[in-house]
Amino acid sequence: MPVLSPKRQVTLPKELCDRLAVAPGDDLDIVEHNGHITILKQAKGRSAGVLKHLKADSRYSDAASRDSAIAATGRRARPTSKPRRGTA
Repeated sequence: MPVLSPKRQVTLPKELCDRLAVAPGDDLDIVEHNGHITILKQAKGRSAGVLKHLKADSRYSDAASRDSAIAATGRRARPTSKPRRGTA
């Protein structure tokens, strides 16, 4: 059974890593939900195409969608015509 080290590190069993194709250097996501910790391996392109069956609603522009989302959170939108300081 893996044990948490004083540095808050966990060693995953080799058999589990082999079975799930997890290797040193792989990007992992750690998620907590209802007192449980879940480790997810990040894989580029895994979600590619998941949403392609959805069509955009032409009644709403990207700017209108952004502005309504910002208004719903009570924040004000930054002007998009000026670049932020320190960006090129």
